[in-house]
Amino acid sequence: MSTSTEPIGLRERKKRKTRALIREHAMRLFTEQGYAQTTVDQIAAAADVSPSTFFRYFPSKEQLILIDDLDAPMLAAIAAQPADTPPLTACRRAFEEVLGSLTPAEIDAERTRQRLLFGVPELRSAMLGELIRSIVILADAVAVRVGRRADDFEVRVFAGAVAGAVLGAVGEDPPDLAIFVKAIEFLERGMPLV
Repeated sequence: MSTSTEPIGLRERKKRKTRALIREHAMRLFTEQGYAQTTVDQIAAAADVSPSTFFRYFPSKEQLILIDDLDAPMLAAIAAQPADTPPLTACRRAFEEVLGSLTPAEIDAERTRQRLLFGVPELRSAMLGELIRSIVILADAVAVRVGRRADDFEVRVFAGAVAGAVLGAVGEDPPDLAIFVKAIEFLERGMPLV
């Protein structure tokens, strides 16, 4: 998925296609065999690439699941919001825009990724590091919007609240991805529990 309108060169298209193919076969194998039972060699063979090619695209089997391909388009969508848009509204609109642009196949792939993230104990543990990384990149994007530093206490708390709301929206089974937008809307309304 790309939000850029500039044409992509042949080499970059091939790289994206190979990366998507590796991930697609990995998700299929994880679903069929289980995460722990699937090896990098099996994924590489299914995608018709060498194990070394797999590692050029993903540093590990775990990272294949942890890496969120929606980060870059989400950050671009936040940056594209009008300057006078409140930061929380800009985040919600970015979520709506990016999630609304996904194809049915991309939605299925993301739901599978979410299911693995929350269902496989070792991935759940590793997700904490990814959550911290997400807070840092969201804080960077918000800091630019509000003219403050990314390490500003209030900017970090804001980013943590948005990330926490999205994380809190996920139950035992991966939800419809629109639940992430609903979580941010709930924050925007001041989190009324009445």
